[in-house]
Order: sequence, then structure tokens, then C-alpha cells
Amino acid sequence: MSVSFNIAADLDAALQAAALAAGIDGADVFAPEVRTADPRNGDFQSNGVLGYAKARKLNPRAVAEKLVVALAPGVRDRCDVTIAGPGFINFTLKPATLLAWLRAFDSEDHLRAGAAAAHAGQTWVVDYSSPNTAKQMHVGHLRSAVIGEAICRMLAFTGARVIRDNHLGDWGTQFGKLIYGFKRWADPAALAADPIEELERVYKLGHAATPDDSPELNEARAELVKLQNGDPENFALWKKFSDVSLAAFQQIYDRLGIAFDHCLGESFYNDKLDRVYRELTETVPPIAEVSEGALVVFHLEHPRFKTQPFLIRKGDGASNYGSTDLATALYRAEHFRADGIVVVTDFRQGDHFEQLFLTVKKWFAAKKYRLPELHHVTFGAVTGEDGKALKTRDGGVIKLKALLDEAVDRAFAIVSEKNPELSELERREIARTVGLGAVQYADLSQNRSSNYVFSWEKMLALDGNTAPYLLYAVARIHSIFRKLEIAPSDVSTESIASMLETPAELSLARKLTKFPDGLRLATESLRPHFLSLYLYELAGEFSAFYTADKVAVDELPVRARRLLLCARTLVTLETGLHLLGLRTVTRM
Repeated sequence: MSVSFNIAADLDAALQAAALAAGIDGADVFAPEVRTADPRNGDFQSNGVLGYAKARKLNPRAVAEKLVVALAPGVRDRCDVTIAGPGFINFTLKPATLLAWLRAFDSEDHLRAGAAAAHAGQTWVVDYSSPNTAKQMHVGHLRSAVIGEAICRMLAFTGARVIRDNHLGDWGTQFGKLIYGFKRWADPAALAADPIEELERVYKLGHAATPDDSPELNEARAELVKLQNGDPENFALWKKFSDVSLAAFQQIYDRLGIAFDHCLGESFYNDKLDRVYRELTETVPPIAEVSEGALVVFHLEHPRFKTQPFLIRKGDGASNYGSTDLATALYRAEHFRADGIVVVTDFRQGDHFEQLFLTVKKWFAAKKYRLPELHHVTFGAVTGEDGKALKTRDGGVIKLKALLDEAVDRAFAIVSEKNPELSELERREIARTVGLGAVQYADLSQNRSSNYVFSWEKMLALDGNTAPYLLYAVARIHSIFRKLEIAPSDVSTESIASMLETPAELSLARKLTKFPDGLRLATESLRPHFLSLYLYELAGEFSAFYTADKVAVDELPVRARRLLLCARTLVTLETGLHLLGLRTVTRM
């Protein structure tokens, strides 16, 4: 029996075909809305009949009955179909269908091939992390980095060509102060030992020495003007600041498994701003106008922005975030031919990006430019258990490098306690995977719109929705195959496996077939926590199966089908964790 990767999408298409076959009025706009069902009702449920019937004053149950009668015979071969309540259509997959799906999707490559249709042929630019150069990355940069990377991986898995762009903060007023301070107080020895630490120290001195309306601030601004005008000395310093910053950032990214395609910071767009100003003012009527000396865009149709114009050039002629972000949007649309643009930042930048996207839409419409999908992916804050911003004991900002180091150290202590028989090298390798994965997953398992409480105890726990729990499930399945002296990949798709029978077997198989729906929810909403939740539930189903049904039984057809379930659970867990940016382990 052949079976498609996305059974929900298959059923959706079958219901649309049934609507046409049944001659239901308006079938061309009927949306079946097939989704994963409450297990008590079946595997999938179509809710679309209710809204469709209500809009046309029809009896929803009667519409559902006509649809079910008109379903193609192949659907009933694969599913038991029932109608519940006022018109919900429920589908329960037959054991043979479940077994066919498990045999068809036996590897990460086959899962990827099945998922690739969703964004096939599309190009998406994902802008994430985006730290300021000459400063260390701190805990506040964690969410953008891990959420952005997970979104990149999910989009790529579903068929998109993904361009990762690290839009660095590498231009602007702070560099005048940094150059001012560097020329006066830089310590060559400290710069050689820890360049980012020294640059931060020098910037703090420069900032403190240049208060508002002071002659020193004018000197710092003069240094910035020299930089912007291409002064060789200041440009060489700026280049040095950028190079050492990128090298330091890359050490963090390597630990998190992140590799950017481009690091096009604000400086890259410095020579592209005049076009932005010109095109926004030459339209009829103009999109941008001068107000109190500054160039702004009014969005009077928006209730919140009537008295809050979008600033795109300061009164003194200097550019700002609005200027460079508009130039960035145009570059991505023209140079990368982006079908979609995702920008990942904290929620405090919500108004800025809402006004930016409003401006881009008006600008592109006026110039007849091709408009990509525009998504601002926001996230909440990371707080301590007191609900306040996460800080060091002395009230300072927690450096991301120190946080990751501590995660690995804590994981090493746990691994060493539970597995003292392993060599130190093995324990350290496991600790790196578990510790870093715990930090990443603690973030990704939360709805990104919410704040979340940072707790070492919770994120490193071996129970609950945590990385150690999921990684342990992966390691446990590997141990099953080690004991039986076979590789998971050696479980044949055409094996002697008998039909699934027990409640635990059927429940686990049903959960495995829901992977496409968990992936779809996470990718469509750009919310990785939907995939995290699916993986957690899958691990729970596997644990229940493993407790209820012995795998290494003597009866070979039963052993074969249970090994098949183990192998497919392993593939799905590892695939899902890799999509979230986590590495996996074979023992723990």
C-alpha cells in the first residue's frame, strides 16, 4: 500500500474532491480544515463543514454525510471514516496504513523529501542574532540565535532555499565614542589577550567621557564623521573592531551549530541610502516628507501611528535604523529575490518593524517592485526565577560564553554521577551535547512570545519537556539496538514484521504519522515550540510502548514490527531535534 508523507493534506485534498463530486454548492471555496484530532475521536478531523454550512444556512450534518458518501474508495481503504456531533468528520487510520507509513518514511532523507513540497522553489532570507560589534554577546542574544536557527532549519527542510543573514550593528554614533576612547586608553596587551573585553572597556570609558553637550562629545562625533568620510586611520580601526568581533561571535556560533551565509551589517547599506530617500520622496503623493527637519513617513491610517511618524533620516541628515532597514529590505528583495523575509528580534522592536513593513509595502506598491512575505518574529525576555531580567550576582549582564560554559560544566557533573564507568573524554562529549542542548531547548520549548524563567534545575532535568529527557529517549533506543547487535538502519522496510496489534504499538505508530502536522504547525507559524511539543509527546508515547511491550521477544514477526517502531521513533526524534538545532547522542 502506498501512502503519502502528509496524510492530513491528503485527506484535505480528498474532501475537496468529494465536495466537487457531490455537487455541493460553492465546492470551489470549501476548506476542509483537516487537522490532528483528539485521540478519542480518531487520528485526523475535518472541521470545515461547520463554517461552510453556517455561511450558506445548510444543515452541517447533511453536508458531512454527502461528503463522506462521495469520498473516493481509496480513502476508506486507508481509514475508518465517521461523523460526530453536528458535522465533524473523523478519520482513523487502519493498522495497514500505519505500517505502510512506517515502511515508507524510514530515514531523515525520506522525511525531508516528503516535507519539501511546502516551500519548494522559494527563497527565504532569515535575519537573526544581529549583535553589535565591539561588544560581547550576552544572554539576551540567546533567543534570537536559537529561534532564528530553528526557523532556518525548518524552512530548509520543507523545501526552501534559506539565506542566513547576520545583520550586525556595526555603524553609527557608538563608533565615534569607541574610536575616541580607543585612541586614548586602549591597552595593546589586553587587546591581544581578549580583544572584545578590551573594546568593551574602552567603549565604556569613551561613553563616560563624552556626556551630552560636551566638547568631548563633539570630538567623538568628529571621529565618526571622519569614519563615514573614509578616513584611512579610522576606517582601519573600524575594520579591526569588526574583524575581532566576528571572530569572537563565531566561537559562540560554532558551539550552537550556527553558520551564517552573510554578515551584512548596517555599514553595508551606507552607500544605498540615497536611493531610499529619493524613491520615497519622488512618488505622487510622496510616501516620505520633511517634518521639523527630519525625513519621516506618516501612517495616518494606523490608529497607533497617527502621531508617531516613522523616522528615516534625522534632522542633521544622518541615517538611522529606519534608513538602513529600508535599504536592507530592498536589497533582499532585489539581490536575493526573496519570496519571504524573516527578522527575529525581541518584542520591544515591534512598533519599529510594523512601521517598517507598512512603509515597505507602500514603497514597493508605488514602484511596482515584487513584495516578499514579511515576518517579524518576536520573542519575550529571559528572566530569573524572581521574574526580573537575568543578571549576574553583582547585577551585571550575563555573558553568553559564560552561560554556555556553565551549562556544559553542570551537565558534566550529572553525566559523571550517572555514568562513572565512561571515560572522561566520552563524558565530556556527552556533556557538551546535553549542556548546550539543554540551554537551546529550554528556549525553543517555550512559546516564543512569552517570557520564560531560566532555571538550571528544570532545563537539566531528566523528566519533563527538556533536552535531557529527549536525548535520553534517543540514547535508550540506540542501546536497544546495541544490545541486539543490529543497526537501526538495518531494520528492513520489507521485513517480516507482522501487523500492528497492541494498543501501545498502535498509539506510537499513530503519533509517528503526526510528525508532518507538528512540523507544519511550527513552520507555518514560525513557532518552534510546536515541534518541541510534538517531540516531547512522541518520547512519552515511546516510553509507554517500551514499558508495555517487550521488544526482544522470540516471535520474529512481533520482534520485527517492534524494532520497526523503535527505528522510526529514533529517526523522527533525531530529525526533529536536528531541526531545532540540537545535536544528539548514542549513549547518555
